[in-house]
Amino acid sequence: MNEIKDYVVYPDNIEIYTPPTMPAKQDKFYKNLVYVASAVVSKVCIRKGSKIEKINMDGLKPPYIVLSNHTQFVDFLVSFRALRKYNFNNIATLDGYVGMAKIMEKLGCACHRKFTTDISLVRAVHKVLHEYGDILYMYPEARYTNVGTTTLIPDVVAKLVKKNKVPLVVMIHHGHYLNAPFWDFRQYRKVPFYSTMKQILTVEQIEEMTADEINEVIREEMYYDDHRWQKENNIKITEDFRADGLNKVLYKCPHCMAEGKTVGKGIHLTCEECGKVWEYTELGELKALDGKTEFSHIPDWYEWERECVRQEILDGTYYYEETLPVESMPGLEFIPIGEAKVTHDFENGFIIEGNYNGHDYRIQRQTKTLYTLHNEFAFKKLGKVDCFDVSVKDNSFYCIPRQKDVVTKLMLATEEMYKIVSEKKEKTTV
Repeated sequence: MNEIKDYVVYPDNIEIYTPPTMPAKQDKFYKNLVYVASAVVSKVCIRKGSKIEKINMDGLKPPYIVLSNHTQFVDFLVSFRALRKYNFNNIATLDGYVGMAKIMEKLGCACHRKFTTDISLVRAVHKVLHEYGDILYMYPEARYTNVGTTTLIPDVVAKLVKKNKVPLVVMIHHGHYLNAPFWDFRQYRKVPFYSTMKQILTVEQIEEMTADEINEVIREEMYYDDHRWQKENNIKITEDFRADGLNKVLYKCPHCMAEGKTVGKGIHLTCEECGKVWEYTELGELKALDGKTEFSHIPDWYEWERECVRQEILDGTYYYEETLPVESMPGLEFIPIGEAKVTHDFENGFIIEGNYNGHDYRIQRQTKTLYTLHNEFAFKKLGKVDCFDVSVKDNSFYCIPRQKDVVTKLMLATEEMYKIVSEKKEKTTV
């Protein structure tokens, strides 16, 4: 019997390249090139105009940190407009380098694997701020928002701010998610863009605050809800495809409780199990065509799904198991490694078990080490599939479920499991 390894053994002819973790100083030629490209792309995507409002920014010069919410790719392009005057380095994840490694390196990006602990990231931040004297631009959520609201921001962000003692700026984009929501990002809606760029903490304030206090400020200032912003500003989305793909995030029917049976098409979300239909209105609300409207606000439906998953975990009934195709990404290429058995539960976290290149392997990411899960919808790099990935220090495993619309539930379960572990830890240390 083969020895089961906690890593994948690749054939000798496979070359694995990963970009440097230390960022180069931003190349002005490439920066200007991307600025021009962003202007062209923005005209295609925006259509209704874009405004950037700067608050408490008078006289502020690098070095400083910018934290931005993350709604779609156009966030990156808008940042070039906002920061064109200065050099800035992005914290970028490894999957973003695939097919774009040279450009990302020339732009001074610091490479990092999603949701893993990597001390080199701390050194990269120090290099940008204190050696280059430039701006560090990062997306602390490290993922696109599922429903246009703030996702989890890890505590380590406040610790980085405290350690580096430079001014802190927050940039919030409104309209980007509504223009191309993550669950249907290949179709553009005509929506105005509005971004705010606000200095929220000075060096003097940071020196006087604890990391926990900084965390509170960050989470308050980074709160956003694009559906609420849409309604408050009376922004109508009239496209007749506005509900396409909404089932990817609203996967559980609140009427009959069935999962994986909802279908978003046209302007309606329909449950194929019980037949209930909701209209996705021009102002971004849901309205039942017959009977009670359980949730008119999409984020409320989404958070209800979270509560349902949490209760399953507490009841001990939550469990996921599926044999599915897996592609690994040790470097800048996706490598198909066949099918594997993937399980997820509170006790063990994620376990991936398979055989590749004649060797059995078993990869585990325990619950207490993973605060969220990276998921993709219609992921082009793997053939427009919905998937999720489980990353370890030197590899990422992209799992492609056959179950319909399960990736959002897995992400919610991952976050709630981590919260439960953290809550138990806090109780034992009090």
